[in-house]
Amino acid sequence: MPDLIIIGGGPGGYVAALRARQLGLSTVIVDRKGEFGGTCLWRGCVPTKAFLHVAGFLEETRKARQWGVEAHARLDMEGLQRFKTRVVGKLSKGISLLLEKAGAQMVIGEAVLMDARRVRVDGQVLEGRFILIASGSVPAFLPHLPVDGKCILSSDHALDLAAIPKKVLIIGAGAIGVEFASIFRAFGAEVSLFEILPRVLPVEEPWASEELEKSLKRRGIRIHTATRVTGWAESEAGVKLRFEKDGATAEEEGDFILSAVGRAPATAGIGLEKAHISPTARNTIPVNDYYQTSSPNIYAIGDVLATPMLAHAASHEGIIAVEHMAGLEPRPLNYERVPSCTYSLPEVASVGLKIAEAEAQGRTVKTGMFPFSASSKAAAMAENEGGVLVVRDGLTDELLGATIVGPHATELIMEAGTALHAELTSTDLADLIHPHPTLTEALAEANLDALGRAIHL
Repeated sequence: MPDLIIIGGGPGGYVAALRARQLGLSTVIVDRKGEFGGTCLWRGCVPTKAFLHVAGFLEETRKARQWGVEAHARLDMEGLQRFKTRVVGKLSKGISLLLEKAGAQMVIGEAVLMDARRVRVDGQVLEGRFILIASGSVPAFLPHLPVDGKCILSSDHALDLAAIPKKVLIIGAGAIGVEFASIFRAFGAEVSLFEILPRVLPVEEPWASEELEKSLKRRGIRIHTATRVTGWAESEAGVKLRFEKDGATAEEEGDFILSAVGRAPATAGIGLEKAHISPTARNTIPVNDYYQTSSPNIYAIGDVLATPMLAHAASHEGIIAVEHMAGLEPRPLNYERVPSCTYSLPEVASVGLKIAEAEAQGRTVKTGMFPFSASSKAAAMAENEGGVLVVRDGLTDELLGATIVGPHATELIMEAGTALHAELTSTDLADLIHPHPTLTEALAEANLDALGRAIHL
């Protein structure tokens, strides 16, 4: 009997398996399709970043003349699909090799809980001391816009297109929606983006939403916020989308509709009731700080929880869960310090408290801002959009959070993330010598601004 059975081979499950083997726990990891690495690797984070890398390159060639460079590029969709497949294939082989060398047993099949200790995988029954549910999530959809793979596509379908569409209608302006809007626009398609809430990226700072919306519009993307999609029909162009805004009705036509309204936890059909685990109304699994469910030997991590649906969060949750199984005392995850990254063009990233969240905690909020339009390195890169916004406690000087919009935002955010983890102050970051010219100087300047000591503003 293995010590641990893991249901799901995504970034939560496979990282948990590797940590479990380090701790000496015999481990079986089960994945429905044998796609170890999960949605993130096969149909999410990684392939979209391959697409976005190419999209960014195409945008660079269009700007090259201002640098004195004549550049002409044409996208070969078949070649791009081969590139994506190579990237995914290389990384998936790497993950399988890591699991094999660690001594984790890999099983392919549909895993269903039989009770608190047993799992049926097709015709096989596995029994373990512990079970870890890491079954991930699936694309969500609106009831009146069911995904069919032809007229209405999910993000999975969008990654397998054989040709560049003429016009795409994207529903949902969260991370998935704005990333695909950036991709298709850079590929040369017309793009219309629809969002029921008042702004794009509604979970980010209003300033970041405004900056990104301005940038997307400059790139020619049509944005409909505070807009309700009411229906659709097939048309000569492909599809016709009906929507309402400010009491008026309208419609747009495109090649297809891309449903980017988020993801839903994959908890249906895995036998939770057999293990006496009751999901919430949103089909997530309740857990404690160490990811134990109401059945103490069953743990759950990742997208099946009511926590941020982020690969890096799932991986860390998996480590905490197996360390707790092994009798260690891991530090619970502080979700305020989990960075959020949107790989749109331009990128958006944040960590820590937003202004409204800090105010809700009763903090004396001070903010600082530095635009990339005032950055020497950004000017040399011809990247003038966005900037850095920091939130500090006006009484203690503690850095509370940061949001970045612009070039390499998803890399730069870790300076703020490290500062939050170390409980540094805005003065600490402002006094830290940043090399010149670099984009990181914007973080120092934003903290100086929050202290009322701005130099380059």
